[in-house]
Amino acid sequence: MAGAADASPRHVRGAEPPVRTSTASEERAARRLEALRAGGDPRRLRDFFHRLPKGADLHNHLSGAVTTEYLVELAARSGLCVDATMTAVDAPCGAGARPAADARTDRDFRAAIVRAWSMQDFPRGGNGHDHFFDTFQKFSRATWDHRGRMLAEVANGMAEQNQFYLETMVSPASEETNRLADEVGWHKDLARLHGKLTAGGKLDKVVAAARKEADGTDAQFRAANHCGTKKARPGCDLPVRWIAQVGRTGPSQRVFTQLALGMRLAERDGRFVAVNLVQPEDEKNALRNYSLHMRMIDYLRKVYPKAHVTLHAGELWPGLVKPEELKSHIGQAVNTARAERIGHGVDLVHEDHWQKTARTMAGREIAVEVPLTSNAQILGVRGPDHPFPTYRRFGVPVVLATDDPGVSRTDISREYQYAAQTYDLSYPELKDLARASLEYAFLPGKSLWRGNPTQEGYRLTGVCDTGRPGAAKPAARCEHLLNGSPKAAAQWRQEAAFRHFESRASTKA
Repeated sequence: MAGAADASPRHVRGAEPPVRTSTASEERAARRLEALRAGGDPRRLRDFFHRLPKGADLHNHLSGAVTTEYLVELAARSGLCVDATMTAVDAPCGAGARPAADARTDRDFRAAIVRAWSMQDFPRGGNGHDHFFDTFQKFSRATWDHRGRMLAEVANGMAEQNQFYLETMVSPASEETNRLADEVGWHKDLARLHGKLTAGGKLDKVVAAARKEADGTDAQFRAANHCGTKKARPGCDLPVRWIAQVGRTGPSQRVFTQLALGMRLAERDGRFVAVNLVQPEDEKNALRNYSLHMRMIDYLRKVYPKAHVTLHAGELWPGLVKPEELKSHIGQAVNTARAERIGHGVDLVHEDHWQKTARTMAGREIAVEVPLTSNAQILGVRGPDHPFPTYRRFGVPVVLATDDPGVSRTDISREYQYAAQTYDLSYPELKDLARASLEYAFLPGKSLWRGNPTQEGYRLTGVCDTGRPGAAKPAARCEHLLNGSPKAAAQWRQEAAFRHFESRASTKA
């Protein structure tokens, strides 16, 4: 196909970032990493990546992020049953079903649920794609009414692994949104359809319901984490923003209404920042309506210009779909929907004119969110087959992410370690990956860095360039920036964490 035949991704050169000069403290940390790699002690190597500051997680589905064991406990708390298909269902337990609470004492039952609700023990040669996506319908009932508790668990885990920000995906006011969509119906004239949604304050009522739902989530989160008390858990201090996820496999009126709600929320409630299309990209309706969905987003971006857009695009691979269905998904997300970030982007080099798409992403600083474990489990794409090095070679911003770490049985520390070992990344390269995850976050405010840091290097912005980043007492003008910019403040906290991390670095294993 056009583009893919032009050149191998290993030989096509793009706008590579400049050579990076390491500081003395970075060199100490780099020597420590190399010593641990050579030493053969997996426990100490794991500890290095656990303590490494790792920025933000920008590609995270809340329901798939909590550990499966915690989901089992939530099912037990809710008095649910687990039926013969290992699906959580309401009580009373029918034939072949057992109380989820039995898993507290029956180890074999608990292990069976964990395997059904996650990738635990899944054979490498099996159909990981179907098993992965099937888990969500099996444990879905266990997540109801627990959004704040789940967020508390995820936030605590992130804070303990030295992360500083989270964007997580949820479906706000899903019942009200779908009810409105079905009431209004479909119309191919998107302006007319949007007018019908907003007429009489219909969509605003759903916005109000979503905000009330978010208020309840906030209260539950704070209670679960004991925020504001002497027993406050670390997740209380983690900044969190919501991304409204949109089910791409449903009827067109639902897709459009969910998009409109998410973008309206992003302009009216600071807790929400963006929209994203979710569910399998290879599903028949998702494939058939892909271009329509991109046009929907293009239209709504003009109506809601302040809302951000990040899109699952290119989560495809030869053999999963027909060759003609690999040609343009990332390109359409970039050029039609004007996405600011791309999630997965695995099929890049199989698309028509992929080099042009990569250069466009580099020029517009469209970051790609890369969950390496998820890509390996769902698509079987790993190592040299993955476009991770290609994106970096073209100067595209790359951020590591977890996707659904509970389902995948991973965490952000393992993702960094996987990347470092698979692609032989140096400590400075890992540091810049962590910086990128905050630089391309949708946190409001000015950045701590100037220019295009992916291609020009991470250079402090003018008001902060007189001192070392992360210092306890920044200069007055820099402090003014930090006080007025949540993004710069998170970046400064990470730089302080890097200073502490590097000060403890040693070549001793």
